Amino acid sequence: MLKKLEKILFPLLIAFSALSVSLSAAYYSVSGLSKLFAGAAFAVIVMAASLEIAKLVIASLLYQYRKTLPKFLKYYLSIACFVLILITSMGIYGFLSAAYQETAAKSGNIDARIALIETKRDNVKNQLVVYNDEKTSINNAVADLRTGLSNNVIRYTDTSGNVVTTTSSSTRRALEKQLDQAIGRQDIINTKVDDLNEKLFNYETEIVEVSTNNDIAGELGPLKYLSGLTGIPMDKIINYLLLTIIFVFDPLAIALVIAANFAFEQLKGKTKTNLYREEVELDEDQSKKKPAFDWEAAEKRMEIIGQNGNDGEHYESADEDLNQDDEDGFTQGYTSDKLGDLEEKLKNTSKANKRGPDGWVNIKKQIDKIKGKDNDDLVIKY
Repeated sequence: MLKKLEKILFPLLIAFSALSVSLSAAYYSVSGLSKLFAGAAFAVIVMAASLEIAKLVIASLLYQYRKTLPKFLKYYLSIACFVLILITSMGIYGFLSAAYQETAAKSGNIDARIALIETKRDNVKNQLVVYNDEKTSINNAVADLRTGLSNNVIRYTDTSGNVVTTTSSSTRRALEKQLDQAIGRQDIINTKVDDLNEKLFNYETEIVEVSTNNDIAGELGPLKYLSGLTGIPMDKIINYLLLTIIFVFDPLAIALVIAANFAFEQLKGKTKTNLYREEVELDEDQSKKKPAFDWEAAEKRMEIIGQNGNDGEHYESADEDLNQDDEDGFTQGYTSDKLGDLEEKLKNTSKANKRGPDGWVNIKKQIDKIKGKDNDDLVIKY
């Protein structure tokens, strides 16, 4: 019981793997086709599901009846299976590409938002440059005015010969007025520069938050890295990836279905052909037994028949050898196998090859001889 369970375990594993891959491919294909033909989504789902089931049945049928199917039907089913694989692959491509496009659209919105923020940031930077230049010039003017006020001194010599130092009140009032105006403008400029610096900081922070605090960055991060590393656009990279997936996905499902059929076929016992050309299953002990047969004597007999035909002088001795082989354990299973080999050899022998050991005349005589012996075995003697 344990041995039988061990034998059937691996075929069941193959069958489970084939079923899981096939169902996954069918789901993605049906979903993708329904998105490609969204106007009749339900009808497309029903059609695609039936085609997926038919594809698996066709693959099993081609393997199970590969020797008995008519050639025309075999060719047609093979072509149909190949076309269905292409249809499934197209559906998978549509499903995966739609998923990528949805993510890429979100990524595009984020990129547009970042670009808008960067534009605002650049405007603030330009304004900041202007105000900083004005601030520098005002600071220089204030310094000059203060220097003028400190140097507003008039020296002259009076009638007594004394040097008199004094200041011009009108000049001082004018310089003080200009200095007050410059200081007022300086305060305004400083306030605007501070506001602009705060805006610039806020924009930079917003750009970082939008770039990092989203799921899209994690999803498309590897693709963006590959795109930057190889210099290939991200759309082309995803297209190569999708083509790789679809060329492996559904063909693998069909290969596993065929492998499951093969594995379950190996679980069947060995068979042999009986007198009535029926396939009979052998027991395990019988399948291990080898027929006691003298192959050397059989080959010698075939050479004699090939050289002399049915009327050769050694034919009678060959019959005796054949009878002796029967007595020694020349089983009916061997006779059936030998008959099958001779019939196959006759089928592959050209009509032009008539005489000689391998000629079709001698091969046919051997077949008639064996068939005659089988018929003798069926005669009931009293």
